[in-house]
Amino acid sequence: MKQANLRILTMLMGRFLTVSALLLGLNVMAAAADNDGCSNATLKGDYGFTILGDQHNPDGTRSPVKGIAITHFDGTGKLTQTDFVVTDGVPSPGDGNAETGFHFQTGETGKYTVNPDCTGSAEIDLNVPVPSGSSGVIKLMLFVTRSGRAIHTVVAEFTPPGATEPVLNTIRSDAWKIGSDRDQDDRD
Repeated sequence: MKQANLRILTMLMGRFLTVSALLLGLNVMAAAADNDGCSNATLKGDYGFTILGDQHNPDGTRSPVKGIAITHFDGTGKLTQTDFVVTDGVPSPGDGNAETGFHFQTGETGKYTVNPDCTGSAEIDLNVPVPSGSSGVIKLMLFVTRSGRAIHTVVAEFTPPGATEPVLNTIRSDAWKIGSDRDQDDRD
């Protein structure tokens, strides 16, 4: 009787181990298939961004930040950007005013890195001429979705033109590749 029970137990244990190994193998295959295989080349072309958030003021209040941008990614880690941003309803320095007219800020350059898991970072140099201090730097954390057709960012650090240290902010942006069919993307 004991040998029969031992055989049954051995057979059940063998089946359990076989099923466990099979399930583990399927999990590994699913995880490998889930790797989107992103790289710097995933971002190539022009993307239209909407920018939204708050900037903290020295007196403890917050000012709303809103803007739009077109960013060109070259597929190798370099970017150029044109934007128009208002903080508390006032355009960024150099973006004009109601009397002289408004215009986009140009000449912004930078670099980006996209990791295999589609996360990444970017740095945008605003290149604003100032007598002293920073010419303006925005450091972003990002992730890429929709096979490179969409980008979502959060500003990790912002040093305004003329400042010597970053300022607090809660700014984010979302972008769609220009020319992609967003309605089709929403059905994916």
